[in-house]
Amino acid sequence: MVETLPGQSWDVVVIGAGPAGALASLDLARRGLRVLLVEKRRFPRWKVCGACFNGQAQAALASVDQGDLLESLGGLPLRRLRLGLGGRQTCCALPPGWAVSRSRFDQALVEAAVSAGAVFRPETTAQLGPASAQTRSVSLRQGRQQQQVQAAVVLVAAGLAHRCLENEPGAHTRIQPRSRLGAGCVLAGADHHWEEGSIHMAVGRQGYVGLVRVDGGSLNVAAAFDRTFLQETGSAAAAAGRVLAEAGFPALPQLDEADWQSTPALSRRSTPLAGHRFLVLGDAAGYVEPFTGEGMGWALAAAAAVTPLVLEGAGSWEPALERRWIQTHRQRIGRRQLVCRSLALALRHPSSARGLFWAASRLPSLPQRLMPCP
Repeated sequence: MVETLPGQSWDVVVIGAGPAGALASLDLARRGLRVLLVEKRRFPRWKVCGACFNGQAQAALASVDQGDLLESLGGLPLRRLRLGLGGRQTCCALPPGWAVSRSRFDQALVEAAVSAGAVFRPETTAQLGPASAQTRSVSLRQGRQQQQVQAAVVLVAAGLAHRCLENEPGAHTRIQPRSRLGAGCVLAGADHHWEEGSIHMAVGRQGYVGLVRVDGGSLNVAAAFDRTFLQETGSAAAAAGRVLAEAGFPALPQLDEADWQSTPALSRRSTPLAGHRFLVLGDAAGYVEPFTGEGMGWALAAAAAVTPLVLEGAGSWEPALERRWIQTHRQRIGRRQLVCRSLALALRHPSSARGLFWAASRLPSLPQRLMPCP
């Protein structure tokens, strides 16, 4: 059944209320555009994520007058990286950053977008529909109800495994060979070994585990594992325990009882990044293992960068807008993802991993070069 309701025409429909979609909705709504933000899940919700915000992420938030958001949410300042590999550990300085739980951050960003005038519809799936010269249709489904809306521009920010472009000719996602799977959980009451202000990174031969204290004192755990390693160990909890032991970190008995979530294969490339009256951003545009903690920065930076193109496209759409977005995304996001991809590949080989550990131990500035603070 197709529902016909008032308010079917929008300047922008944003699919996905993660950091990229929510920040884009906020920025566009505060500029006077009529924005509909749809999200398939109920909010607030937690997602597998390192929960770290670097300088790039902070700059994107500041660009929409949300520079104080992380601190206001009770975020914890980050200053150090504690790296473990082969039973040895070293500590390095980090550029200034913050650790904030995804459930609180995403909810706050959506609330800011709504306060700016955006309309939010959770528990709603969306799929790109046919285009006309002036608009793009989007099919929305909430339970048994279906609604068709029109938008001058559609932003697809629906995450790794979205299906929003199924009907778009040439749409394709290529998963990289040997791409790792993500997994994560939140632990309450973990011992004081995991101090505030530090990212604890345990590197193993078949995966890595990152741990960081977030607002409220809980311990956020985010990991990436080889698929065969998960099959061998039988669970994400067991795999995480093995990696921690291999890196020389203490055991975490709470891992076995935690509520783990998993992700699809992480490293992937998606096409197209743009088409007639739609642009793709955030994880939906492609992803790599963010060992350097830049995942949130990529998403927020993309959202900030897309605004000028949407403002232009909402008035008059030209194919040149699509080419400009692809170029902008490659320059601002793709180059940093290439660095992360190279680093992730190096960490899979024992000799190069030991070399990086040695360099981090003796060159305190190395982590700051790999995790820039623009």
